[in-house]
Amino acid sequence: MSTDIMSADPVAGILDLMAAALLVVAALLTLAAAIGLWRLPDPLSRLHAGTKPQILGLTLVVIAIALSLRDPVVLLLLVPVVVFQLLTAPIAAHMVGRAGYRNGDFDPAQLVVDELADDIDAAREQEALEGAEGDRPGP
Repeated sequence: MSTDIMSADPVAGILDLMAAALLVVAALLTLAAAIGLWRLPDPLSRLHAGTKPQILGLTLVVIAIALSLRDPVVLLLLVPVVVFQLLTAPIAAHMVGRAGYRNGDFDPAQLVVDELADDIDAAREQEALEGAEGDRPGP
């Protein structure tokens, strides 16, 4: 008796194959993210490699688990994982990018548009004015 993946239940076999394919794609996205983090020159460039494939890869893994287990309770446990990642990963990437920009840990020649330069210059001018006012003797 030969056991074929499609012989017992063809729908279950197809769902298992789809889950396996999604896991392979998620693994390739993880590999692409790792290569991007390793090869890209500065934190601003690495943000794309670290966040975009990570979110998509995690979503594909969650879909693969849902297809493989086919249980609504598992789906209810997995949906908050994806939602939490969708909410936190962009915020974390924004904070890392802003810190890298403020520290000057980037190549300005790679920026197409620098929308933060005016804000940073205004904040530095404001700090300088406040520092100058603090040096004056009181009445």
